[in-house]
This record gives sequence, structure tokens and C-alpha cells, in this order.
Amino acid sequence: MKQFIKYKKPLLCLGGYMLFSFSLFGQTPVENDSIITNSIDLVAKVNKEVTLGFQTEKNKNVVGAVSSIVPDEFLKYDNTQWVRDALNGRITGLKYSENIRGLGGAMIVVDGIPGRSIDLLNMEEIQEITVLKDANAAALYGSMGKNGVIVVTTKRGSKKTEFNISASSGLKEAISMPNYLNSADYMQFYNEARINDGLSQTFSDTQIANQINNTNPFRYPDVDLYSKDYFSSLASFTNVIGDFSGSMEDTKYYINFGFKSDQSLQDFSDNDKGTKRFNVRGNIDFRINSWITSSLDAIAIIETNKSSLTSLYDSGLTFKPNLYAPLLPIDMIDTTNNPGLEGLLAAANKYDGFILGGNQFFTGNVPIAAGIAGGKQTSISRISQVNNSINFDLSAITEGLSAKTYLSFDFYNRYNLTVNNAYAIYQPTWNDDDKIINLVNVGNTDLKNLEEDVETNIFTIRYGFFGLLNYEKQLDENNLLKASLVGFANNTQTKSVTQADKNSHVALSLNYTYKDRFLFDLNTSYVHSVKLSEGDRDKLAPTLGFGYIISEETSLKDVSWLNYLKLRSSMGVVYSDLEVPGYFLYDEYYQQNAGNYNWGDQYGTGFKNGYTTIERSQNLSLGMERRVDYNIGIEGLFFDKIWVEANAFRSVLDEQTIRASTLYPEYYNTFRPYSNFEADKRSGFELGIRYSDKFNDLGLDLGARVLYATSERTVVDEVYNDDYQYRKGTSVDAYWGLKSLGFFGVDDFDTDGALKEGIPTPEFGSVQPGDLRYKDINNDGLVNEQDEVVIGRWDAPWTFGSDIKLSYKSFTLFTLLTAQVGSQGITSNSYYQPQADDKYSEVVRGRWTEATADTATFPRLSSIENTNNFGQTSDFWLYNNSNFKIERVQLTFDLPQTLVSNLNMQDLSVYASGANLLMIAKEKNIQQLSLSSSPSYRYYSLGLRAKF
Repeated sequence: MKQFIKYKKPLLCLGGYMLFSFSLFGQTPVENDSIITNSIDLVAKVNKEVTLGFQTEKNKNVVGAVSSIVPDEFLKYDNTQWVRDALNGRITGLKYSENIRGLGGAMIVVDGIPGRSIDLLNMEEIQEITVLKDANAAALYGSMGKNGVIVVTTKRGSKKTEFNISASSGLKEAISMPNYLNSADYMQFYNEARINDGLSQTFSDTQIANQINNTNPFRYPDVDLYSKDYFSSLASFTNVIGDFSGSMEDTKYYINFGFKSDQSLQDFSDNDKGTKRFNVRGNIDFRINSWITSSLDAIAIIETNKSSLTSLYDSGLTFKPNLYAPLLPIDMIDTTNNPGLEGLLAAANKYDGFILGGNQFFTGNVPIAAGIAGGKQTSISRISQVNNSINFDLSAITEGLSAKTYLSFDFYNRYNLTVNNAYAIYQPTWNDDDKIINLVNVGNTDLKNLEEDVETNIFTIRYGFFGLLNYEKQLDENNLLKASLVGFANNTQTKSVTQADKNSHVALSLNYTYKDRFLFDLNTSYVHSVKLSEGDRDKLAPTLGFGYIISEETSLKDVSWLNYLKLRSSMGVVYSDLEVPGYFLYDEYYQQNAGNYNWGDQYGTGFKNGYTTIERSQNLSLGMERRVDYNIGIEGLFFDKIWVEANAFRSVLDEQTIRASTLYPEYYNTFRPYSNFEADKRSGFELGIRYSDKFNDLGLDLGARVLYATSERTVVDEVYNDDYQYRKGTSVDAYWGLKSLGFFGVDDFDTDGALKEGIPTPEFGSVQPGDLRYKDINNDGLVNEQDEVVIGRWDAPWTFGSDIKLSYKSFTLFTLLTAQVGSQGITSNSYYQPQADDKYSEVVRGRWTEATADTATFPRLSSIENTNNFGQTSDFWLYNNSNFKIERVQLTFDLPQTLVSNLNMQDLSVYASGANLLMIAKEKNIQQLSLSSSPSYRYYSLGLRAKF
């Protein structure tokens, strides 16, 4: 709430301005053309130029499975600046933000350079994002296009001078925080665990009663590191982005600059300042002479995060509530009767009337002391990128010939500046009057470090180059030929990594169009890999695509409801070494181990040699992995209002690199070579529909997308005793584990504690009533890994996305919805599976006892490790991961054009928005709880956008 108070004046002023604008102008017709027209001109979409990376093409002439978005068409009404957020749920065939059709992480290409990160961009600087889904569309990217490609094109300069500003500020709150037991409950439950193990209680009834009565929270601590004492309920964020473009003679320029501030909810130390990010981009296009043009792009980003040395969010997962009081009040220290403490207090560092508390048995677990007195750290990221392209118009040689070269240099550096201070922590001795009568320093001497330590975490340099030769020729009225030849090379060197990542290939694209309706694509790449042996480093990967624009047929041109309809199909191969898990894996590998043998005259002094063993044998025929891809689809425009795109696809991913055991005799064991052996198949369909219309003052723009993607393991290196355990035929994302039958009951055991005859015995350690019971699948009387079966899948086969925009006069309401169906998750960490000496979360309230046997949701408590309950993967720990989300909602008000013109602007709007607003799910309490680094957030913001 302190952040809200800090920013309440600008936020309230902006909110009041929106309400004032509504009262004055809400009923006035809006004259701004950008409001009157639909947000997406579906008719123009047919002939829109689409950037495919190395090429641009009209949408109607694209044969491959391609989808694209233009941020300027929606940013005004959905002002999200994170590219991942903008992609999620908005593009047909894309799962989440960069997974195309379930294949995995796609290659990100920014301004022609593969391997860059979309996290370094803001949406305002992006002209277009195109997703290349099938092998034919991604073929020119060679090995790197294995999982598809996401092509991001940034904005360029224009002849018209323009200036735009977007600013927003708001508050974020944690959607869910970890919920652990308080001290009294923890102590009672831990005593129960000890009794279950046949051990004595750790905590006495008196200790527990003192905790319950809470007469002195410093003597009887109940520490919750996730409470309001250490975390604010709200934190502020601010985002300001501006850009301007224009031209001077033969030079065009585009400049984008941004500032982002994101405060931390952690609020117990002055060192927790949060994150600030500055970025600037300059894209310049200029003419050198009549046939050569060039461009120079430069990007610089600096991000700093200032924090204490402790992340309480992480520390809270293990810090038990009863350990000790992190802070001791000075007014409770009895110096009158213990004058020796006066000197100690005079020398001790004090923090708002407290000194740092501790315990001699937990001197390594002092998160509060480390945060307050331990020092501070500043994490700094510095990123710079430079591109240069040169375009050659070679029509003087032959009409339609052109060339392009592109050179890039990227630099990434992240380092920490750290101040580590020594500090004292004190263990108190209390008297019966709840006064501290003695203090023992169980830490160090208070000492501030005057020097900063510097540690480089990431240091990466990337060089990239491609050369492009294009030829386009209208042979006659009916025949159009296009051809492109690409040569590409990329080198990435990372700190502490000896071998640089290298990618190189050449690619050829031939495109032929007949009568503006028959489209033929032949795209071929010749891929090179330095990971493989000589003779197996190069592969030819051809793809072929065909498109048929049915609506161009004479018999259909006069059909009033059919504006455009295209059929397309493609097939092809992509070879890649991206999944080959290292360099020189084709070669044998020897290692001298710790053993040795004697040699020489036994009566002499004797000699010893170390054993040399072969750890991996040679396979010079080790090759690249392969994706064989098939796609068939349609896209069309109907009634001038409905856009439809649909594809059915299948991808076979074979020749996967593993150390196969079934190819070699059993005695080969550890020195098996790497081989190209396993294979998977992925298939499914995608459908996207957009409807756009206007009814007087009411405008409607509705988009809906669905993706179904499933998988099957078709070739697997495996040998099992039972047929049901073979992975072949199951999904790639399958969970394998035991089937739970609930808990063992008292009646399942004899009086001596042994399981009764006929009840399968688990081989995971001894069991008691209240332990998990598993199904004996093969009925051999034992429960072990041979009883593992498919219990679920971690990747949702069904994903949905929908964006809805309603506009009425000056107001526009936008909503983005997403959903996923059919997947499960596993609660596998200590929060959900606490055992032995782990901290107890709320889940243990459902633990098994004889009294709760019929309602228990958690196994019996144990103070020792229990491999039967917590060491096995089973469906007991599965949860339903299906969900429906309202990702974002934004209400936008456009100021009247008359007022905007008087302000010398082209457009001005204000808005209120929210993100991560609602999840509907059976297990949303699990899905919304993050147990790593920071919580999941819900955002509320007010902002404005202005165009000059």
C-alpha cells in the first residue's frame, strides 16, 4: 500500500481526467478515422505484404503455413508491452509464446538474425511478427528452423515525420503466496510425526502452550516470511515508451526509447529497490547511390536490479516459524540488572529499535539479518546489438535481379556488484519476567565492507552474416518466377564454454505462379554441422509446397459471399543438429580411472600403471536429426467480414540422437556409442477465425483460435519384461508412474506390523498405516518400477485463444481469453510433499490418522525420509492443469478529434487495464502459486497514448 500512497496523486489525477473526459465528450461522435474503421481491414489482409524473414511476399501468394500480426493494429486497445504476453493466445498454431504446434521452442529471428531474444523488445518498436509453422515456410533457416520460426521485424523510418508516446503506471499484487503452518501447529504436527516413527516428542506441551498463548512473540517466535512484515501487498510499476520517425533527403530514421521501473514486493530492507530498464533503438536507412542502399541499426539496453542479499521468497520455503526471532527489541533487554549488556548494546548495530536475533544452531540460516545488515547487490545487464545491411539493385545486369548482405554483432553481459558486510547476531537468554538478561553473539563482528565485489555471470558474443541473391521475373502475362539464394553463418561464444555454437547453411527458394492462382514453392537448404564427423556434416533438406487460389477461377469471381479462398499443401524435410547433445560425440572417449595394476619383477621395487578404459566407442556415421513434415490447409475471406485459416499437420521427428542399448550386446554397457535411433510423431490441426463488422456506432472485432496437437513415440530404445510398459505408442509428454489405491489402513497389517498375506508388498521401504498404497499391475505380489504405467500427460493437447473488441463511439473494451485442456501437473516439491525435517505447509492438515482415514488427503506424517510416499512418481500427486484465463482487459477512451487537433495531435487516448485478472480451474490454487523466485502477479494500470 505504501507504493500506492507514493503514486496516488498521478494515478488519481489520470483517473479523474478519464471520468471528466467521459462526462464532457462521451456522447460526442468521434471523428478519428482510426476509430471509425475496423481494427483489421480483412479485405486488405489478402494482399498485405508479409515478412517471411529472408523474403517478403503478399499474403495470398504464401504457400507455407504462416500467420502474422501487426502490433499497430491492436496496441492502442491492448497496450501490453511484453512480446510474450502479446503472442500468447493471439496467433493460430502457437502455444503460449514460442511453442509452434507443440514442437518446442521456436527459433526467434529479429530483423533477419536468428537466436535473438524477444524479451529484449517492446511492442512499440515492432512492425510485424510472423510465425512460420511448417517445414516449407521455415526451410530457408536450415538447421535452426527445426521447431519453426518466429520472425520479428522492427519498424523503419518514413517520409512523414511522426512522434508517438505511450505511458502507463500501475500497481501489482501477488495472486497467491505460500501458506505454511504457524509455530504452534508446526510443533504439534512434528511431534505427531515423531510419534508415528516410534520416537519421542521434540516439543513439550509447555512450549506449545507458550506459542499458542503468544505472550511474547520474541521469546516464542512465530515467523512468517511471507507476511506483511516483510512483503508489501502492492508494488508499483511504470512504463514509458516513445518513438519518432522521419526522413532527411535520402535518409530515413526510426528511433525508439523506453524506460521501465518495476518495484519489488519484498519490503524489509532499504536495499530492495526493484528493477529499472532503459532501452534505445535507432534504425537508419540511407541511399549510397542510384543502385545501392544501406541500413544501420543499433540497440542498447541497460537493466539494473538493486536488492538485498536475500530473497525472502526463496528463504521462506525452508525457514521454520519457531526457529528464533530475527529481531530483538532493545527495550526488552534488562541492562539495569545486567549492566554488562550496556557495552554490548553500545557497540551493536541497531535497526529501528532492534538488534539482530539468531540461534547458534542455525547460524547459516539468517535471511532477515543477511537482508538488513549483510550488504546489497546490484545485478546489471548490458546488451548491445548492431546490424548493417547493404541492398544492391542489379537490374542493370538483368531485370529483376537484386542482392543483399546483412552483418550483425551482438554483445550480452550480465554481472553483479556485491557488498558483503560482516554482522553480529545475538542469541538471547530470557528470565521469567520476559526480559533478556544475556546476549551471546553467534555471528561475526559488525564490519561494513568498503569495496564492491564484481562477478560476471553471463558474457556472450554473437556474430551473424547472410548474403541474399534475389531474382524476380514476370515471364509473360500468366507466368511469374521468383528465386532466392541464401548463404548464412552464425557464431555464438559464451563465457566458460570452450566450443562456440556455430550454424551455417545455404538455401535455395524457387517460387512459380501461374495465372495468379497456381502457386509452386521449392525450398531447399544445404545444412552444415561442426558437431559431426567429416563426411556426415552436410545434408540436403528439400521442401515442396503447392497453393491453389480457388477464388481466382472465373466461375467463382462473381460469387458475392466469397472474397478469397486458397488451398495449400506442403511436405518437406528439415535436418538439424540442435538436439545433438554435444560436440565430438561421434568419436571414442578414453578415461584413466582411479584403479591401477602392478607390473615388473615381483622381487623388485615394483611399478604401477593406471587403468585406461573406453567410456564411449566410436560411431563416425552419427548424423543429424530429421523432421519430415506434412501440411494441408485453407485460408479464406467470406462476406468481407470473416477470415478463416485452418491447417492439418503431421511431423515425424526421427533419427534422434541417443546412446541406444538395444542395438548392441549387453556387455557393451557404458561404452555404447551415440546413434541416430529414436523417433516421434506429432500431429493435429489448427483453426483461426476472425469476424469484424460495424453496426452504426457499435463495432465488433472477434478472433478465436484452437490448436489440437498430440504426439506418439514411434521408435524407442527399450526392453521391458511386460508389454504394457513399452513407451512405444504412448505420447511424448506422458507421465509414467504408479497407480495409487489410497492409503494403507490399520486392517491391512498383522499384529506384528507386517502386511497381511495377499496384499502386494512395496519395494520402496517399510510401510505403516497411512502410507501410500499402489496397484500391483502385473500381479506378482510386489510393487516396484515394473508396475509403472502412463498416469497423465504434462503438455495440454488442446489450447484456445480469443480476443474480443467492442467499440461504441469514444469507448473501446478489449478482452483476451485463453484456455488449455487435457494436461496434468505433479506437485513434486517440498511444499506439497514435505517429509523428514522439511517445513510444513498447509497440505499436512489433511494428513492420515486413524481418525481421519476416510477423509485424509495426505499420507501420515513422518520425521524421517519416506521413499514409499515421496520418492515415487504416482497419480496421487497429479493435479488437473486445465484452465480458463482472462489474461487482459482494457477500457480505452479516445478524446474527440476536435480537441486532439487543437492540441496539435493526431490521436490521444487514455485507458485503464488489468492483466492476469482471473483463472477458472479445478486446481487453480496450485496453478497460481509460484514456488520459485517470486510470486505470480496481477496487474492494474492507467495509461495514455498520444500520436503527433
